[in-house]
Amino acid sequence: MSGRILLLLVAGVTIVSGRSPQSDYIDDLVRTERYSQRFSNNVKEDAKLDVPELIKKYKYPLEVHEVTTPDGYILQMHRIPHGRVQNNVPGTKRPVVFLMHGLLCSSADWIISGPGSAFGYILAEEGFDVWMGNARGNYYSRNHVELNPDNTDFWDFSWDEIGHIDLPTMIDHALAETGNEKIHYVGHSQGTTAFLVLCSLRPEYNDKIISMHAFSPVAFMAHNESPVLNAIAPFANSIKILASLIGIGEIMPNSMLLTWAGQIFCKDSAITQEICSNILFAVGGWNDAHLNTTMMPVIFGHTPAGSSVKQFAHYGQSIATKEFRRYNHGFVKNLRLYGRRSPPKYDLSNIVVPIFFYYSDNDPLSQSKDVYRLYEELGSESKVLLPLPSFGHLDYLWGIDVKPLLYDTVVQLMEVLEDQ
Repeated sequence: MSGRILLLLVAGVTIVSGRSPQSDYIDDLVRTERYSQRFSNNVKEDAKLDVPELIKKYKYPLEVHEVTTPDGYILQMHRIPHGRVQNNVPGTKRPVVFLMHGLLCSSADWIISGPGSAFGYILAEEGFDVWMGNARGNYYSRNHVELNPDNTDFWDFSWDEIGHIDLPTMIDHALAETGNEKIHYVGHSQGTTAFLVLCSLRPEYNDKIISMHAFSPVAFMAHNESPVLNAIAPFANSIKILASLIGIGEIMPNSMLLTWAGQIFCKDSAITQEICSNILFAVGGWNDAHLNTTMMPVIFGHTPAGSSVKQFAHYGQSIATKEFRRYNHGFVKNLRLYGRRSPPKYDLSNIVVPIFFYYSDNDPLSQSKDVYRLYEELGSESKVLLPLPSFGHLDYLWGIDVKPLLYDTVVQLMEVLEDQ
């Protein structure tokens, strides 16, 4: 593992402006008369700036770090070391919070709602040292010491590798940089899946976690209601092979899967019509009661941020088998990697950290029956179920009332655990 700081953004430092993953799409969108008057210039700008430029715009301190995993992937991490208005003295040792995004997403999830609303900024103002990870293959982590993302070999990974390779690499770097011994971990969706993989396969990392906060926890998926993932599930064991044969390793917005999802959500009467070309909402569901529609261009500017076909296939395997187990490569490769014909289950009894589950039956990807099963199989004696009945899958990030309904509670729990 190696790591280095790429740049530190403070007053008086100038860097070259960066663009968000979907900035070209936003340019086309706002040129149309229908959208040009609907959104403010501030929203349009936020949609096109990348994460470092966004944080710089709002005058928060930022460090950009790169770390290299043992298998050669170069991951970019974004750090907000202290607040802008409160708890803003540089160089003070603070409790570390590590934030991990979900499928098709990036560190942008935690800051695009802006100061006062986005969790990354809220945590910094509350006195936390905020580290935001980026999994291999997303917009900020598309480099490797040897492999090229234009080749399918680069994309030969699922969330299994993100969990047991990417996460420990990033967590260890954050601890080394800060001198802290432990962190608080917050994951959304795939960010929770990866954490469960980490502590089941590498239980020594339990000792580095003060608390884990699982927003929309995804492990068991027997009751999943995502139309896209349920469509994939019957073909989960062959979709990766087919994709490799035709030279596809990455899922991005121009995929055939997106086209299929768009046909479902693009009816004239559908509330999802305006976002029918975005696979993120096809996977995660739509909840107009909580989503701030003014933020739609910003969301579109930063998501999707990239994913491998195998990440989708692995979730498809979880739906098909109704189990939480390692990736099924086929019996020959399974024998070589696992010493058995079928992939082993993740040993959830190895996970003993204090863990808090935030979930909702309004969330197609994290249904309560699956969360209850996960809760029962965990080894931790400190585990709490905190239902949020009205939340959809994306409301944990961009819901209008997410601060009073969720973030304030999480901050309070972290502060209590820090005092113990």
